[in-house]
Amino acid sequence: MSQDFYELLGVQRTTSADDIKKAYRKLAMQYHPDRNPGDKEAERKFKEINHAYDILKDPEKRAAYDRYGAAAFEGGAGPGGPFQGGQGFDFGSVFGDIFEEMFGAGGQRGRGGRADMRGQDLRFNLEITLEQAFAGTEATVRVPSSVSCEVCHGSGAEAGSKPQQCPTCQGRGRIRAQQGFFTVERTCHTCHGAGQVIDKPCKTCAGQGRVRREKTLKVNIPAGVEDGTRIRLSGEGEAGARGGPAGDLYVFLSVRRHQLFEREGADVHCRVPISMVQATLGGNIEVPTLDGKMARINIPAGAQNGHQFRMRGKGMPIMRSSQHGDMYIEINVETPTNLTSKQKELLKEFEKAGKTSPESEGFFSKVKEMFGG
Repeated sequence: MSQDFYELLGVQRTTSADDIKKAYRKLAMQYHPDRNPGDKEAERKFKEINHAYDILKDPEKRAAYDRYGAAAFEGGAGPGGPFQGGQGFDFGSVFGDIFEEMFGAGGQRGRGGRADMRGQDLRFNLEITLEQAFAGTEATVRVPSSVSCEVCHGSGAEAGSKPQQCPTCQGRGRIRAQQGFFTVERTCHTCHGAGQVIDKPCKTCAGQGRVRREKTLKVNIPAGVEDGTRIRLSGEGEAGARGGPAGDLYVFLSVRRHQLFEREGADVHCRVPISMVQATLGGNIEVPTLDGKMARINIPAGAQNGHQFRMRGKGMPIMRSSQHGDMYIEINVETPTNLTSKQKELLKEFEKAGKTSPESEGFFSKVKEMFGG
C-alpha cells in the first residue's frame, strides 16, 4: 500500500486512539459495500481503511508502523499482499465494532442478551360508559399474564444454585457465523439469548424464572378520554425470562354508545322531542346533562323542527385542560297522531282562522308562478 495509513483515515500521527476510531467509523460507514453495491472502487477503499485501522488501533502495531512504516507488516498477508482476492478479509468482524457501538448500549444486541429476555407487552380492551369518560374513573382489570417466580426470585435456578455463564457464547447471548465475506450474528442456540445456562432449573417455573398468573390492576382513567384512547402501564406486562425486564400493559378504551347523547369531539348532542303545541306557544323545558343534573332551556314561540340550542361548557372535559366542550340540544317537533274527532275539528277551525305557516305558503306560491298557476 503506497498511501500512508494516517492519510487514509484523514488523521494526524499525533491523533489519539479515540479520534482515530471515530475517523475510521465515519469512513467505514461511507464506503461499506452494502451502501455501495457493485462499486469496486468503494470496496477497495473499504478494505484499505480497515487494514489501516487494524494496524493503528493496536498500540504495538502502531508503534512498529510509526518506526518502520508498512514494511514492518509485509510478508504476512500472503501472496499478492493483503488486498488482492479478498483472502482472509472479514467484512462482518471488521464492521462488528460499529454495530456494537450502535446497538450495544440499549438495543436488542446488547451484551449478556438481557434485552432478548424482556417480557412481552400485553393488550387489554376495556369498555367504559360515556358518563365514566365524562367524569373519569378508576377501573379494576384482571389480566392473564406471567409474573416473576417467587421460589427462585426470577433467576430460574433451584435454591442453592445460580445460573452460569454460557460456554458457547461466553455470556454474550449471541454467536457469530461466517458466511462468505460477511459474519452473521444469531441468538445463541445453547442459552437462547440469555447469556447464562442453568444446571439445576427451578422446579416451580422449569427454569423460566416466571409463572402464569392472573394479575389484578387498578387503571386510572382521566376525564375526557375518547374512544380508542391508549393507556400505558409501564412494567405491568409479562415478566421477563430469568430476571429480564417486564413488558408493558396497554389498555385500549372503547366508549359505549349512549342512548340519549351523541359525542362529537368535546361537544355533546342531544335530540329532544317536543309537542307541536310546545313549539307553537313556546315555554321552558328541562333536559338531561352528562353530569346527572337537569338543565332548563327556553323554547321561543314558533320554534321549528331541528332548531338547536347551545349550552356552553356542558360538553365533555378536554384532556390536559380545564376547559369543557359545549352541549347542543336539537328539538324534534312531533306531529300529533291518533287524533280524536274533536281534535281534528279543532285543527280544521284553527287552519281556517288564518295563515300560520308562512314558509310553506311562500313555497307553493313560487311553485304556482313557475308553472303558470
